[in-house]
Amino acid sequence: MNRCVFLDRDGVINQDSHLYVKSPEEWVPLPGSIEAIGRLYHAGFRILIVTNQSGLARGLFDISQLNTMHQKLRDLVSRQGARIEMIGFCPHAPEDQCLCRKPRTGLLVALASRLGVDLVGLPFIGDSLSDLQAARAAGMQPWLVLTGKDSAAAEVAARSLPDEQISASLGDAAEKIIQSWGRA
Repeated sequence: MNRCVFLDRDGVINQDSHLYVKSPEEWVPLPGSIEAIGRLYHAGFRILIVTNQSGLARGLFDISQLNTMHQKLRDLVSRQGARIEMIGFCPHAPEDQCLCRKPRTGLLVALASRLGVDLVGLPFIGDSLSDLQAARAAGMQPWLVLTGKDSAAAEVAARSLPDEQISASLGDAAEKIIQSWGRA
């Protein structure tokens, strides 16, 4: 089944910080984001998270703390009767020039390959220019939510790109995607 939606994490699902989200205590969901994931799931979408986590490379947190943050996310989504299929993350710093860090598409391609899905036309919801660029480069449909720490800059950049969808929040984007794709 090729009904998948890819989501960035920080600034889309949870509050973001210029100081990085470094612990489960700092990982705080944005209002309505967990419910939006539940609605997408119940509309027949497989949920995948794709997130840059350079705080690992910078030594700001370790893999155990990251896993605990992701378990907190999974637990909250589970309470909605939903589930996250996969969470992929890039542990590298920007200067590492890896292939998995957005705006590159390596992580998107790897997750799609593991699931056996074609990325072309699938929605990718992000809060930054790098999310939009990664989605576009992978042939996906980019969606920008204005809940991130740099949403004003991303919105200006998004307006210069064709076909971008701009939404106030993950909840708003989820409703538009469900309406355009229909329910499974």
